[in-house]
Amino acid sequence: MQHFDAQQTRAQLSFETLVPALRRAFAEGGTVPLRHNHPIECQGAHGISLIMPAWSEQGYYGLKTVNIFPGNGQRNLPGLHSTYILYDATTGVPLALIDGDEITSRRTAAAAALGADYLARPDARRLLLLGAGRVGSLVPRAMRAVRKIEHVDIWNPNPERAQALIEQLQAEGMSATRIDDLEQAARQADIISCATLSEAPLIHGKWLQPGVHLDLIGSFTPKMKESDPDCFIGNKVFVDTDEAPTKAGDLLDALATGRFHQSDICANLETLCRQQHPGRTQASDITVFKAVGSALEDLTAATLVYQSSR
Repeated sequence: MQHFDAQQTRAQLSFETLVPALRRAFAEGGTVPLRHNHPIECQGAHGISLIMPAWSEQGYYGLKTVNIFPGNGQRNLPGLHSTYILYDATTGVPLALIDGDEITSRRTAAAAALGADYLARPDARRLLLLGAGRVGSLVPRAMRAVRKIEHVDIWNPNPERAQALIEQLQAEGMSATRIDDLEQAARQADIISCATLSEAPLIHGKWLQPGVHLDLIGSFTPKMKESDPDCFIGNKVFVDTDEAPTKAGDLLDALATGRFHQSDICANLETLCRQQHPGRTQASDITVFKAVGSALEDLTAATLVYQSSR
């Protein structure tokens, strides 16, 4: 069994490669059973462990374990840790152990960019990013694979982490600033991307201006939410998979109002990638993309890493 560390995994998952690979994967499909969710409580700490399997006709079967501990920020640790094992789907033989954190963070940012490619205005240039952690820090790079992002406003509870990301982006030739006034920044943004583990709304529907694209990729449990119900009501809503309305606190809260219904969801990534829905149709549309993650994305990324070694 081969072993790919973080650096080796990262090297094979440029967004210029990963975004098109995800587009093909959603268009072709795969077998993705429902994930297993297991709450963990130990010594006063609270977390969630997810087990996410998937396999494809390419002959690969992957299994990811993800541990999410929101309190890790107080320990100066990432809130998410994961492992990934790739198998031969015809024999069950283990093929590779791949760095799960790189798989998860890069495929999450790439899926956000894939959604934005269908839903953000072609002339989108200004990005508001909420969250400067492992996933959030990758979002500007991923978005630049599909849109000519010229400026990034960054909000993060930890100002030092936000500043570190700003310096990285500036070194890469991207304009970036740290902001404290979320409302003002949201009203000026072309794309708003939320990559946090928040359990209280950070973005409010009354802030969203015509033509904006709201990208919600951080929350993926009923307790987590990055936006209020008004972000969904009356807007063009899309999801990554059909699991999203049953998992995401943002969507569950919107559904609970009785003013937003599951039938109001326009399409998922599979439908978009198969060109069965046009995505954004008017420049003035307010589009919302709610993602909870898919094991198909993990499998696609892991397959790219493994095949690179052959």
